[in-house]
Amino acid sequence: METYHIRKQIHRLPGKVIHNVPIPQPQLVEGHGSRRHVGEICRRMGYRNVLVVTDQTLSALGYEQAITQALEQARINYAVYNDINSEPTIALIEAGRKKALECQAECVIALGGGSVLDVTKMIAASVKMPRRSIKSLLLKFLPIPGKTLPMISVPSTAGTGAEVTVAAVVLNSHGVKGSTVIVGLDVTHVVLDSELTIHAPQSVTAACGMDALSHVIEGAVSDVKVDIADMYLSMEGVRLILQHLPTVMRNPENIEARLGMCRAAFFGGHAINTQLAGYVHAFAHSIGAKYHIPHGQAISLMLMPVLEFQKSVCTEKYAMLARHCKIADYDASDEQAADRFLQAIAQLMAQCGMDKLVSPVKAEDYEELTRMIVQDSINYSAPITMNNNDIEQVLKNVTQNE
Repeated sequence: METYHIRKQIHRLPGKVIHNVPIPQPQLVEGHGSRRHVGEICRRMGYRNVLVVTDQTLSALGYEQAITQALEQARINYAVYNDINSEPTIALIEAGRKKALECQAECVIALGGGSVLDVTKMIAASVKMPRRSIKSLLLKFLPIPGKTLPMISVPSTAGTGAEVTVAAVVLNSHGVKGSTVIVGLDVTHVVLDSELTIHAPQSVTAACGMDALSHVIEGAVSDVKVDIADMYLSMEGVRLILQHLPTVMRNPENIEARLGMCRAAFFGGHAINTQLAGYVHAFAHSIGAKYHIPHGQAISLMLMPVLEFQKSVCTEKYAMLARHCKIADYDASDEQAADRFLQAIAQLMAQCGMDKLVSPVKAEDYEELTRMIVQDSINYSAPITMNNNDIEQVLKNVTQNE
């Protein structure tokens, strides 16, 4: 129990630390096909040479062409780095930095999902320190002299929020994931182009939607003190997902709903920057690492068990979310409104087919998983500090039946 008391004492520390990290305040450009405005953005910003970073899949589909054509029309020199085919690694970042230095990039443009966005953040940071090895930059907090190279984020999925988050997740030389908080990340523009998400498979849309949902809910209920504007963005993110995710599951080409999901994911990224995550992520990261399942699937598996466990300390905030989303009347009691909120989340998961996931969790792994969850959770400021018995109780809800 001694370790638990230490965790309980320091659980607010991450929230205080993160508020000392400057966060990007990008200009938001949104709309169907809005990536075609990137050339004009670069022209207005005065860039002469830029690096476009994307992955092999998006490049093969030709999605980068709308950006490169816009750059050509704006008479801006560009190079393309499209060798990304995995999660961020030291080698991918090193190759990207070399490309950026060769083309004398004054800005980096990221087109892709979380991996591309995180690689680009590290390229933008490492260019400012060209003599340092990438390995030496994989610190818990990486202070940049001045700011990073300016970055324009064009996310191709509506989930991670990585287009604006100050952290980059990178595999170290041993293949272990680690998160580096970039102090001085300069994301000047975020371009939300719903056209990029229309052809995503339903399973990807659902998993990304659940990831975004976890970000905004955990932001809204975190134990970090934030101003009214930040709390509003988290609540609005929940509302947008409850409204639009069922629509895009039924009608993938609904542009308005797709754009609503892009906006919600962006709000989720903002929530991570200002309010951090919580136990949904601590459990999901640990289960994902142990059993090698995708992040969105692990989030979906743990969302309801953690939200239900936290209800006793989150009733008021769940009720606030329910009223903001108009799924509970203002004259309903907090208890009634909180129940309506949890019911709405469970119903959304059922509509997306995420309530039928097969859990990989085994009782024999509780001890190892508990250690992993404890270690990961100290990075967050959850509304409750779980002891080891609490963690095991939550794990039992997702354990394989013998």
